[in-house]
Amino acid sequence: MSTQVKIFAGRSVKGMAAEIAKAFGVSLGNVIFNDFADGEFQPSFEENIRGSHVFIVQSTFPPADNLMELLMMVDAAQRASAKQIIAVIPYFGYARQDRKDRPRVSIAAKLVADLLVTAGVHRIITMDLHADQIQGFFNMPVDHLYASSIFIPVLKELNLPNLAMASPDTGGTRRAAAYAKALEREFVICYKQRAKPNEIARMALIGDVMDKDIVLVDDIIDTAGTITKAAQLMVDNGARSVRAFTTHAVFSGPAYDRINDSVFDEVYVTDSIPLKQQSDKIKVVSAANLFAEVIRRVVDCESISTLFEF
Repeated sequence: MSTQVKIFAGRSVKGMAAEIAKAFGVSLGNVIFNDFADGEFQPSFEENIRGSHVFIVQSTFPPADNLMELLMMVDAAQRASAKQIIAVIPYFGYARQDRKDRPRVSIAAKLVADLLVTAGVHRIITMDLHADQIQGFFNMPVDHLYASSIFIPVLKELNLPNLAMASPDTGGTRRAAAYAKALEREFVICYKQRAKPNEIARMALIGDVMDKDIVLVDDIIDTAGTITKAAQLMVDNGARSVRAFTTHAVFSGPAYDRINDSVFDEVYVTDSIPLKQQSDKIKVVSAANLFAEVIRRVVDCESISTLFEF
């Protein structure tokens, strides 16, 4: 089986890809990138992939070169006669642009889906999409993984005496409720109103957090404005401790400073996006074993949904 399966890495998450390949039991495939003086680049597979199941691991966070790199690797694999091309996208960039929420804007998530299909992808493996309906943008199988399968064991190990789950906004209510159900705990919600993107005008709390160990769950931390305000709101209302479990560490702009200056005891993230800098408050939980197991199940035609039954 392993001789027919080849795992390659783009440059955005090469460390994670190496861990995935190791956990799966193969060496990371040999691909090189030729960079030109004007900023262009050209990926090249330096081994035979004819008739192979090719898994290409690449997160598509900015810059847009990461997405272009994935598309070009898929195109190269198709032209090299790979039997099946699976894009393993730990963080699916542009997922927040999943609908036309005002006139004359792009639905970028659908555009990215179309680009991947046109390039020649046969299957997508991704984790914690910002919106579940993005799966419907693809006319192909999409294996949507949940970071809860690796976060919940960590939460249990913390053994917090008075744990309660929380969502930093109403959009994450379903996620917080799923964690609360799996852990048999209560959950609370923050209600926010935005003045404009990345700027909060008002935030209110729905639920009781007095003397509780609060865990905020979300799919993305971008500038960390929402989640640090939510944490402060929890403490202001009597929470004993506040932690965050968030899948994708986008961490743009003032995010690191806000987290370091916040009331958070700890912030847990996955390695779907490499950290730009280290922080004593930020803990990384690897998703490599999860992706390796899903790749094995895809190859062996086994159920993937059973991984997420709590």
